Formats: sequence, C-alpha cells, structure tokens
Amino acid sequence: MTVLRGPVLLVHGFFHGSWCWSEVSLELAARGVASVAVDMPGHGLRAVRPASSTSRPHAPTDFASERSPIAHLDLEAAATLLAEQARRAGRGEPVVAVAHSMGGAALTRAAEHHPELFRHLVYATAYMPASDTPCLAYPALPQAEGGQSLDLLAADPVEIGALRIDTAADELRPAIRSAFYGGVDEATANAAIALLGPESPTAMATQPTTLTERGWGSIPRTYVLCTQDNTIPVALQRLFVTQADSAFPRNTTRVVTLESAHAPYLSMPDQLADVVAPLA
Repeated sequence: MTVLRGPVLLVHGFFHGSWCWSEVSLELAARGVASVAVDMPGHGLRAVRPASSTSRPHAPTDFASERSPIAHLDLEAAATLLAEQARRAGRGEPVVAVAHSMGGAALTRAAEHHPELFRHLVYATAYMPASDTPCLAYPALPQAEGGQSLDLLAADPVEIGALRIDTAADELRPAIRSAFYGGVDEATANAAIALLGPESPTAMATQPTTLTERGWGSIPRTYVLCTQDNTIPVALQRLFVTQADSAFPRNTTRVVTLESAHAPYLSMPDQLADVVAPLA
C-alpha cells in the first residue's frame, strides 16, 4: 500500500474558501502528497452573507451601509481556528502550511502562537506581515502601487466591519478578473467569481502580530513570488521577504518565482504543487 506524504494544510485568502485549492490538491495527490484545504472564519462554509447581498431588487445603498454579520471576527479567531485545524490534520505531527493572499496573516499568527504545529510555512503571493504591522498598513506603501483589489470595495471597511465586494455585479466582473484571476481562462475565472463570498472581516487585516525568534521566526519558510500579481504587486511581495529576513537573519526565506498573477492555484496548480510537494 502506498502511503501519502503530508499532510499539507491549504489556507485561502479573503473572499475565497477551501474550494479554490481543488486543483492544487489534485496535483499534490498525483505527487503522493496528502493535503486538506480549510475555511477561515466567515468564509466558505463558515460564511454569513449580509442580507443586502441577496435581496432583490438589489439596493446598492443598503449594500454599502449594512453592518457586516461577520464584523466580530478578528485575526485571533482566524489563527485559533487554523491552529486547531493544523492540530487535527497533523495528528500530533507538525504540518506544512500553504497560505494565499490574506490567509498569510492568519498563518503568521497561528505559527507564532503555536510553532510546534508547523514544519514549514509557504506564502503563495500572500501577506507575510512584519512584526507589529497590520496588513492594511501595506497598501499605502510605494511598493503596493498598482494593486487593484481595494478599488473593488463597495463600502467603507471601517464603518461596516468588512471588506465588501459586489461579486454579483456584471459590470464589476472584468475588474475582479484583472485583480484576482489574471492568466486564468475566462470560463474558470467566471466560475471562481460566482463562488466568491461578498466580504471578509476588516479586523483580520487591521490587527498586528508580534513575532518572536522562538515563535514564527523559528519555522522554515518559503515565499512564492508571483510576478504578474495585480493584488499584491511583486515589489510588495519582495518587501515582505526583506522585512522577514532582516528580523530573523538566522532563518532566511527561501524564494521561488512563478510567472503568475494572483491565483497560481488556478493558473498553474501543477507548478505550485511542484514547489510544495518536496516540503512534505
């Protein structure tokens, strides 16, 4: 009997869910690696939609002002759930974890608080925030110039407690494809847009994590740079690596480059799996 190596824990980003990893999971299995994709709080099967997102006729004013039903969820909730998911998946052994986009913030805090649960951290064009720096501090930096995701927002994240996108608006579809799904064929991109949740909790992006050498800084890590990303520009990705290596010079980041936009899990799942599989 062939025993799969692993498991690899797959963590999605904002607006997405565990569904986005299906092609990567298939490619990992083909390489003899077991994996499990999980949902963060307020996402996927854990999502709670604002009433205005499904009411008909659609009322843009209500959609822009309704308080989010997931506004109470914060980075600590995401990290606590992720740590429990890693504990269950690993069955007593540390796991390899792969985070995409804003999932990197949850992985960073979970790994800082529970380094024993993680054997290797992989950030696939993900936020890898520096110590005491919230993720939403980064879009204002020069390295973030050209990022398109915040232009999609339909409401004030502070007022409603969530980053909200009208994913059902046909006129917004080209902009969503440009921000999230460059290099993905149109049919697959449209299917992915239909699966997106309309919002993600603001507090997951505004709360910082204090990093230590005995916590997050002790775990080997890989950063997958995606050079065509319109959500997290490559200059910002490089800044994450520079900041991490400056803070923890005895544990520097392994960097792998893919000629991909923001969704390598859809545009090149085989190449992403090639990066992750040897770590398992």
